[in-house]
Amino acid sequence: MKIQKVTKDHQAKVYALLRRAFPGSDYEAGLVQKFHENGTPLHEWVCIHTNKAIAYIAFSNAYHGSDLCGLHLAPMAVTPEFQMQGVGSELLNFALRQEEIKSQTLFVLGEPGFYKKFGFAPCQVPVCPFDKNNAHFLSLRNANSSHFIVGYEPEFQPAGKPPKGKGKSRR
Repeated sequence: MKIQKVTKDHQAKVYALLRRAFPGSDYEAGLVQKFHENGTPLHEWVCIHTNKAIAYIAFSNAYHGSDLCGLHLAPMAVTPEFQMQGVGSELLNFALRQEEIKSQTLFVLGEPGFYKKFGFAPCQVPVCPFDKNNAHFLSLRNANSSHFIVGYEPEFQPAGKPPKGKGKSRR
């Protein structure tokens, strides 16, 4: 298993991985494809095993108005046949150690029980527009104290509201 920065050569494998990891949804694959097509700044890595993409993680900019206030972790996915084997945890731990990530405020909309193991905590502010009451919105290194609705890259909006679901890899 090898973790690599995503290159153009990985993109088709990443989209296929996202479709397998989120069956019945094209949201995540479409989102990442739009990021790539639009040249949206991303920090992203893929886990390769026997020349197949088995896990993926991406971070995009988070905004307070027009100012950067951190990064959104979304999406993160592991192919079904490699889930529950520590692959996602290994990939997330790897990403959290990277220079471009390790000092940033991070936000994630996901399963609290999973992300708390990595230091994420329930987020009171800012407010996530996709999660009523911020029940599944967590942050890491969040020093924000003012009330605002956190902004996402525009690619999140045209794709529609993220589908509701359970599980650690949902958003």
